[in-house]
Amino acid sequence: QVRLVESGGGLVQAGGSLRLSCAASGSIFSINVMAWHRQAPGKQRELVAHISSGGATYYSDSVKGRFTIARDNAKNTVSLQMNSLKPEDTAVYYCNRVPIPWAWGQGTQVTVSS
Repeated sequence: QVRLVESGGGLVQAGGSLRLSCAASGSIFSINVMAWHRQAPGKQRELVAHISSGGATYYSDSVKGRFTIARDNAKNTVSLQMNSLKPEDTAVYYCNRVPIPWAWGQGTQVTVSS
């Protein structure tokens, strides 16, 4: 089973930046589409961005132009650079593969103050 560990969250003011990282165990990481999701209090988990094994990316409309997803297959890591953060970006952020997720990690909390 693949183990996912997210890190890099924190408290930031609106307009600031954070970089999230996700480390995955297992040798099958490189062949999977990897994604970042987020879950705000009282809301369902939502897809934020994903990246294919070859580097093709997708972003939700809410983050397009502000967030950048990247991966390093040699290191089994996927990152999310978040710029121009807004209070509505406040959530717990999770990485996982799509469309069939592995067991979810603990996530990393991002809090954006206004």
